[in-house]
Amino acid sequence: MEASKVYYTSFKTSGSENLLQKLRRLCITAGMKNIDFEDKYAAIKIHFGELGNLAFLRPNYAKVVVDLVKECGGKAFLTDCNTLYVGSRKNALDHMDTAYENGFTPFSTGCHVIIADGLKGTDEALVPVDGEYVKEAKIGRAVMDADVFISLTHFKGHEGAGFGGALKNIGMGCGSRAGKMEMHCSGKPAVDQSLCVGCGACVRICAHDAPHITDGKAGIDENKCVGCGRCIGVCPKDAVNPTNWDASNLLNYRIAEYSKAVCQNRPCFHISLVCDVSPNCDCHPENDIPIIPDVGMFASFDPVALDMACADACNKQPIVHGSVLEEQMQHVHEKDHFHMVHPDTNWESCVEHAEKIGLGTRNYELVRI
Repeated sequence: MEASKVYYTSFKTSGSENLLQKLRRLCITAGMKNIDFEDKYAAIKIHFGELGNLAFLRPNYAKVVVDLVKECGGKAFLTDCNTLYVGSRKNALDHMDTAYENGFTPFSTGCHVIIADGLKGTDEALVPVDGEYVKEAKIGRAVMDADVFISLTHFKGHEGAGFGGALKNIGMGCGSRAGKMEMHCSGKPAVDQSLCVGCGACVRICAHDAPHITDGKAGIDENKCVGCGRCIGVCPKDAVNPTNWDASNLLNYRIAEYSKAVCQNRPCFHISLVCDVSPNCDCHPENDIPIIPDVGMFASFDPVALDMACADACNKQPIVHGSVLEEQMQHVHEKDHFHMVHPDTNWESCVEHAEKIGLGTRNYELVRI
């Protein structure tokens, strides 16, 4: 397949151009203005960040994208879907409160926030995709009602998918609560009780009452567990792990097929900012120090090529002293930073499957601006 163009610019600035102006120039150079926005609704998919997390993208970046859509005659809105786990984004009211508290207000971004799957996460569109693992994706209705789809992604590590890039932002992020359950359902975890200290972190994070503490040790009720993996991410002793060794691959296959359901049959454009690369998702109510230095801003019409370009750029970076990545070097020795941080994950399976189903190509040409 012919290489897709991925446009890149660093975070280095001069007195004549700040970061927001560079992002605008990146989007225009990458071709965003070639999309017909006139009188069209444009969904800008972003992660608003869990309360307590400070690694999410600043609202200022979102305003740049919103302003470009409006300049082209479009009607922009910021959007995300509700979460499966306990936290500040599990229903639309809490989710919007969180978005506003984290700075994503109409006054700062120039547009409204719409939680795509509604009040309780049940407002979904059933989208035929005829994939190997998903036949009918459950996507937040407001996402599918939009005429144009734009992803604005904070590129970071992820405890289930390996990293959270454009495909993760699109596929998992646009799934309704039922859709998220479908994507997660293969990877139910278990507790190594020899490592468990009974701290209860897994109990507190679960929205489905699956973990429980008995005689000072945690256990997980598989009948209640939906496999979201939040307990894996919060366990301070690495005592919780998937029981299905292929769970990361299956999760990523479904993310790829959900991404295809979102992107097929309409104009799409994708932007990824590789900064504050935390080891875990912005869904955590905290963020650890970045594992690598800030890299830059990337944009493309091809989300698969975009994820590959970002991953390759990350793996060329030095390791930040004192980070989780440096700590993992004592136990795991790999060239891939994301495998080092989360050895049970396999991010390659997502981009490989996305390429297989025709969503894009891993072959890219990096255009520096």
